Amino acid sequence: MTFVAKPAVHHPRLPVNDLGLTRRDYEGSVSTLCAGCGHDSVSAAIVQACAELSIPPHRFAKISGIGCSSKTPSYFLNRSHGFNSVHGRMPSVATGANLANKELYTIGISGDGDSASIGLGQFAHIVRRRINMLYIVDNNGTYGLTKGQFSATNDKGSTNKRGAPNLYEAIDLVSMAIQLGASFVARSFSGDKKQLVPLIKAGLMHHGMAFIDVVSPCVAFNNHNGSTKSYEYVRKHSETVVAADYVPAAREITADYAPGTTERVSMPDGSTLHLYKVAEDYDPHNRVEALHYVQSRQERGEVVTGLLYLDPAAMDCHDILNTLDTPLNQLGTGELCPGSSALTAINESFR
Repeated sequence: MTFVAKPAVHHPRLPVNDLGLTRRDYEGSVSTLCAGCGHDSVSAAIVQACAELSIPPHRFAKISGIGCSSKTPSYFLNRSHGFNSVHGRMPSVATGANLANKELYTIGISGDGDSASIGLGQFAHIVRRRINMLYIVDNNGTYGLTKGQFSATNDKGSTNKRGAPNLYEAIDLVSMAIQLGASFVARSFSGDKKQLVPLIKAGLMHHGMAFIDVVSPCVAFNNHNGSTKSYEYVRKHSETVVAADYVPAAREITADYAPGTTERVSMPDGSTLHLYKVAEDYDPHNRVEALHYVQSRQERGEVVTGLLYLDPAAMDCHDILNTLDTPLNQLGTGELCPGSSALTAINESFR
């Protein structure tokens, strides 16, 4: 794989965040993906989200598997910790990294083949174990590196570039994530930066397993008429629910307005938030109703985007296992290897 460094010279008046860093400080190398690939838009959204959160790049661990999507960690957060694992095994490496050092912000980048085919079992278990991380799937419904075969997320009846239809039902990773225990579940579109950036920010700051399925069109093999993962199809069939944003801790801001109306709210940074209250019958805190909503809309050929499910009482793997407050990679030899007497006591407790 060839890496191309970006020019060191940049505009001297780029805005800086609370750490004095510019957006350029969160970028990586020059992308080698096809021009127009949706994955590059996802990388740009991650760069913007991390810069706006004012978290130093070295506080991130970025993990990926194999595929076009798994190349993208090279294109953001070049001063962070990174590991490009084998096909479908990103969740195992991410689990180990998080258990070793829970102080890092873990971002797992995967694709529809990497997560819904060879890595489906790993995806299921990292979700049910509730690893504290942001798991992003760049979902284009095709295998771009091996010339355009259907992936497991491609909708039944959609066609490839030659017009051949997909004969099998699609695996919906959003529905699986809700069902298996993810406490933050969202779907977005790579071409909708206004929606995607706040979702990434909220997912990074969420305590627990946060999952975002991003429909990210493949311009080489799956961006034609007949594809349900193309730019045109998603723009025509998307429906946004719960337009959410991430707001850092500050003085409490309240608003009281009726469903179906708009409210202007002044934010701490001087901006104005325009709120539109959605219908009262959608509750993102109800796991069963969220799953039903996603699947019923899917039956109608609609792509539901936005924050789909949020567990208000979320827990992560460290809460469940009751691990120490100190990250494991900071413990000494005496604490990690207490000796044979400790092992004997543990074995006796199981008799």
